[in-house]
Amino acid sequence: MNEGRFITLEGLEGAGKTSRAGELKAFLERRGKRVLLTREPGGTALGERLRELLLSPTAEPMAPLTELLLMFAARSEHVIQVILPALAGGQWVLCDRYVDASYAYQGGGRGLGEAPVAALEALLPARARPDLTLLLDLPVEMGLARAKGRGPVDRFEQETLAFHQRVRDAYLTRARRWPQRYRIIDASADPETVRGAIEAAVEPLL
Repeated sequence: MNEGRFITLEGLEGAGKTSRAGELKAFLERRGKRVLLTREPGGTALGERLRELLLSPTAEPMAPLTELLLMFAARSEHVIQVILPALAGGQWVLCDRYVDASYAYQGGGRGLGEAPVAALEALLPARARPDLTLLLDLPVEMGLARAKGRGPVDRFEQETLAFHQRVRDAYLTRARRWPQRYRIIDASADPETVRGAIEAAVEPLL
């Protein structure tokens, strides 16, 4: 059995990753693919508990390095228990956020830089590298307005505009550095246009 493909969706709060991931899953299934849709932090029982810890607003501050290590603790379990077995079984894996999110949020937003993220990424199996990363990009102000319109904000959504601008800048820097893996999708466009752009980006893998 052929191995599946690994596609990650990245972007700021309010970029529409969750909705677009569901649409992409349906598109791939119509093309005869078996698809696993998952998310980070999360994807496993342990990962979901860590997700709650990482996203819940709290008055108690969390050191940036602690945040990064917790993200990778959840990620390691996710890769070993879910992602690699699915790929080996021929499934296509769609993941709502992955390692690039740590480069953007902890490396860029929190100011840790790339080195600690890269050191932790090096511990993951080589097959756990995405085949394609879809960066749903939009202006920070637009994304935050969309996120706040959904209801109560989480610990990341309540961060400053400057924090989210650093996150966006880090994402765009990585997309320019690795154009063979990244596809930048204009998430400020109407949903139909965004869906079409995503399907066009994925088509070469089919």
